[in-house]
Amino acid sequence: MNLPGSPFLQYRGEDLYLEDVRLADLATQHGTPLYVYSRNAMRAALAPYQQALEGRQHLICYAVKANSNLAVLQTFAQAGCGFDIVSAGELARVLAAGGQPGKVVFSGVGKTRDEMKLAMQAGVKCFNVESTAELEVLSDVASQNGLTARVSLRVNPDVDAGTHPYISTGLKGNKFGIAHELAVETYRRAAQLPGIEVVGIDCHIGSQITDVSPYLDALERVLDLVEAIESHGITLHHLDLGGGLGIRYTDETPPDARTLIGQLLARIDVRGHGHREVMFEPGRSLVGNAGVLLTEVMFLKPGEQKNFCVVDAAMNDLMRPALYEAYMGIVNTRQRRGETTTWDVVGPVCESGDWLGRDRDLNVQPGDVLAVLSAGAYGMTMASNYNSRGRAAELMVDGAQVHVIRARETVESLFAEERLI
Repeated sequence: MNLPGSPFLQYRGEDLYLEDVRLADLATQHGTPLYVYSRNAMRAALAPYQQALEGRQHLICYAVKANSNLAVLQTFAQAGCGFDIVSAGELARVLAAGGQPGKVVFSGVGKTRDEMKLAMQAGVKCFNVESTAELEVLSDVASQNGLTARVSLRVNPDVDAGTHPYISTGLKGNKFGIAHELAVETYRRAAQLPGIEVVGIDCHIGSQITDVSPYLDALERVLDLVEAIESHGITLHHLDLGGGLGIRYTDETPPDARTLIGQLLARIDVRGHGHREVMFEPGRSLVGNAGVLLTEVMFLKPGEQKNFCVVDAAMNDLMRPALYEAYMGIVNTRQRRGETTTWDVVGPVCESGDWLGRDRDLNVQPGDVLAVLSAGAYGMTMASNYNSRGRAAELMVDGAQVHVIRARETVESLFAEERLI
């Protein structure tokens, strides 16, 4: 069976392994629901980016929102990565994991004054500014505190990335970025503001993109802007081309990072911009297929119209199926012989939207441990305590070694900060 995440996720005989660890054993030892990540799968996913950019002035900024566990951030910091953050909380995590503030870019449409000040004091590389209003406030915060904010403006190129509407970010109807037609005017304003240093230009068009052409279309529009902006005497030192490269959940065929970056760099060179630092902000493509969510089958509930396989993981543990109607592969960690039955795999939360997979052909029995595949990105970071459910534990495997990188939440911890009247 060809699983997403191979060669790190494979059946050996009848049992499913992540690297050199049998997943059913981890479920027995640590309980379920349980997130398990492969450290070597993350390193392997990063390698094509690094190889494609070798010899160029560049910075790969891991998008923290995809998976913000400290051990994950530590893995990428040790590999030389910078970080793309969207909150002061993510900045604190990066610093706690050993990340360098000078390699951090601060994105997001709603940065607060306190967040701006903290990030400037920490010495982040730049702010990706998303509106004229934000630019004015950033200047005010910088001036009041005797600081300087290095900025790139996130430009909305109005390019359709061909992805789910909720994760499309580069169209006119999206909340992100500064309209393409207002970019030159906004850069001229930025260059005049006190406390502001213009350093680059930023573009991000969406997530789970499986085609090179939207990136190339966006790049052409960005380079047109660079030339127009610099004609006004404003120097742009870097091009931040965002992230969003997709992964295989089922039958997608996203391009290899080397293919994508190679084509982008070739176009940059042809247009005469090869002297600039280039930056990328990958998230899902580095961690998505490095993780699985393990869950135990509690009950089988056959019905006239639907058969329900009730597991102990729920929408609070993994929100993507309920939020995006996302398909994520589901397999038994122990292959059973015999006929399969079509099941809806559902959780115990009191919502009809609490499902992990619909119409899945599985041979399962109560007590079996299922693995939800491609769960390394936007799994734990979107988890909640709905229905007063503690969030899952997280493990990192590295060869045959297993590290507990987040303990399971206890019920008592959920209301530890609450008070009776």
